[in-house]
Amino acid sequence: MGEPAKAPGDIVRGPGGAACPQPLLGAKPQASVVEDFARYVSPGRVEVYRALGFDAVPGRREGVYVWDLDGRRYINCRSSGGVFNLGHRPPAVVNALKEALDVLDIGDHMLLSEQRARLAARLAELTPGDITYSFFTPSGGEACDVAIKLARGYTGRPGVVSAIDGYHGHTGFALSAGDTRFKRHFEPLMPGFTQVPFGDIDAVRRAVDETTAAVIFETIPATAGIIIPPDDFYPAVRKICDSRGALLILDEVQAGLGRTGRLWAIDEWGVVPDILVLGKGMSGGVYPLSAVCYREHVDEFFKRNPFVHLTSFGGADLGCVCALAMLDEICRPGFLDHVEEMGVRFERGFARLKEKHPETVAGWRRRGLMMAFELAEDKLGPMMTYALGKNGVIAVFSDFRPRAMQIMPPLIIQPAEVDEVLDAMDRALDLVEGMVAAGVPAPYIP
Repeated sequence: MGEPAKAPGDIVRGPGGAACPQPLLGAKPQASVVEDFARYVSPGRVEVYRALGFDAVPGRREGVYVWDLDGRRYINCRSSGGVFNLGHRPPAVVNALKEALDVLDIGDHMLLSEQRARLAARLAELTPGDITYSFFTPSGGEACDVAIKLARGYTGRPGVVSAIDGYHGHTGFALSAGDTRFKRHFEPLMPGFTQVPFGDIDAVRRAVDETTAAVIFETIPATAGIIIPPDDFYPAVRKICDSRGALLILDEVQAGLGRTGRLWAIDEWGVVPDILVLGKGMSGGVYPLSAVCYREHVDEFFKRNPFVHLTSFGGADLGCVCALAMLDEICRPGFLDHVEEMGVRFERGFARLKEKHPETVAGWRRRGLMMAFELAEDKLGPMMTYALGKNGVIAVFSDFRPRAMQIMPPLIIQPAEVDEVLDAMDRALDLVEGMVAAGVPAPYIP
């Protein structure tokens, strides 16, 4: 008799009884993986994914595309908020990591690092104005924590002013600076935080006083619905901070690194922050890395307290190699021009969609390939997320403005792929309109 068949995930033994590696993708059918995720990781998330009709598991991934374990292909217009600015598995970054693995490891965060020094020097060349120093962390949330701690330590003040509907992560200081929806379960949080409407300079002027350590904003708030500030907003905020001795922190975790068609979103307004927070795209889509970049005078606090914030995996040598390869790619001649050209192509398509679906489409907002596609009412956002998934596009509605679909494809997207997304959006709008006409309720999202 033959040996019994092996179930997916069982250890396979080769000649001599040696264990053979299981495939990294597709070791189990997709439905089985979903059940494992629900059983061992998060049943709540699986419930939400199923409500959105997207209980798919990413398998093969390449460029702007992701295939689920059943083989269905999607264009990724979420890009994990900018993690995949260069698409999935960008060859330049992957090859840099492969070479680095022959000689490097994570490194010791307490010791000096050649790779960290190289990356920090490159960022000093590229960041606005006289920003000089960089502190590295694994995540954007921790980077925002470091930025706020640095501001409080440097100024000796407790106050932090941030935006209503802002988002800076889920860790301690970052969560305190964010919107009520994410922090209400964990109150009381850090004291000293005040929120103002984004773009309201009079509200900023009233909120910033002699107790304010910092004003922190996302340069373009993404989770709020990709809101573009008035042209005079950031120059006025800069003046207020300067006049009252507060630091200006700009969070470009999503908006930076070429996403807006400029290397830094704040370049549009010609303002230099005291602290610039970077993340997501710093990883090159391959190795987690974020950065807190700051002006020379702010370093006085870290000079006196060089070990005041430690992070075991911050600025890992391997991550720095990946980030340097990513920076080389986005700084290539013509890269940012391509981002803007693809954004214009999307915008022209959005205008056609609004003309064809006038009752459903309210408009759009765009800087480069950071785009909000605005629907007529909030309930349509979850419906559109569902409908796009059914038409081969991954995109999500904004948490704090559900009617605003975030359309953030990889920056390497090509004209034919833009057209593919626009065609899918047209079909998705037809599906949404049919659902509304039939009285289908919007998916419930907690």
